Amino acid sequence: MTMQDTIRAIAGTFILISVALSVWVNPNWLYFTAFVGANLLQSAFTKWCLMEDILKQTFYKKADAC
Repeated sequence: MTMQDTIRAIAGTFILISVALSVWVNPNWLYFTAFVGANLLQSAFTKWCLMEDILKQTFYKKADAC
């Protein structure tokens, strides 16, 4: 799995979990959903992705574009 695929999978998982938490726990979890969406949008324009930097520090040695 490439870095880009991993980032998309993580973002999708975060969104699904936060929507589920907003339904069953507290609607304030939708702020986390908005945060993930805003990060995806800014990375499209700036070509910088925080999750890419985090993954580079963990187990990914070579990075693709976000």
